[in-house]
Amino acid sequence: MINKLTFYISDSFDVYSNMALEKHLTLTAARDECVLYLWRNERTVVIGRNQNCWAECRVSTLEADGGHLARRLSGGGAVYHDVGNLNFTFAASAENYDVARQCRVIAEAVGEFGLCAEVSGRNDILIDGAKFSGNAFWRFGQNHYHHGTILIRTDTEAMARYLSVDPAKLKAKGVSSVRSRVVNLAELSPDINVNSMTAALRKAFGKVYGLEVNEGVLPTAEVLEPIRAEFAADEWKYSRTPEFSHKLTERFAWGGIMLELDVREGYVVDCEVFSDALDSEYIASLAARLIGNRYDAGSLCAAIGEQGQESRDIAALLRREI
Repeated sequence: MINKLTFYISDSFDVYSNMALEKHLTLTAARDECVLYLWRNERTVVIGRNQNCWAECRVSTLEADGGHLARRLSGGGAVYHDVGNLNFTFAASAENYDVARQCRVIAEAVGEFGLCAEVSGRNDILIDGAKFSGNAFWRFGQNHYHHGTILIRTDTEAMARYLSVDPAKLKAKGVSSVRSRVVNLAELSPDINVNSMTAALRKAFGKVYGLEVNEGVLPTAEVLEPIRAEFAADEWKYSRTPEFSHKLTERFAWGGIMLELDVREGYVVDCEVFSDALDSEYIASLAARLIGNRYDAGSLCAAIGEQGQESRDIAALLRREI
């Protein structure tokens, strides 16, 4: 039975700190408590636990723009976060964890602005058929969380820029995202912004559960830093990616080239190169240069060097496609 509601708002826009706080709150929630935690991130793509980051996101483009890639504990698909998107997390013990009730809090909050939200399947919350909230779930023993997005004024052009990947070029294993028509709530009601939605969620939390809402005290950075380091580690973000292959093709003034890269745990483990270029020795050396390197544009470009037109053109291809 729930006897206590606790409400937290993160004071950080750093995705790894916010995910660390989410895990900490989930693992420390009392048996009779339900936690509602709100958080925002700057320019971030968050992928599901079992997803291939390169199949879901233009990783090099995102990071070149100063953005961040994060892998969460829960399953589901890739999502784009910026400060126009408000994330929520409900955390509770197994006996108090109730997804339907938790979704009613979101619907009740949206209803404050005259909008009618409906849950679609298990993962999405919609208004008039358009998704403003995608949800995912995680549990560790008796500890559960349910989290999701609330699109308020998210940059949908940036969303398309970072999440748009050509599936024909990359043969990947793992869970793939299902793209849906999305809508920003600010487009549906001029009264909705991050602050007004935060207040509406706090009010709805108390109303749905019929209890007073208590303000939570955030833990110190020292408490969260070890967990943050786990989420920020390259091994967690990239190396958990299932094995996949990536085909890159292009025609240049000096000839055409096709690279087929096999990638495992974030590293190129095999490579085939096909080309009609006249410099056959250079083409023959490419595979050996690329194998064994981390699968990111910077590492691969450094491996081939950028001396000579062929190298510069191939480096540009790698930066564009990875």
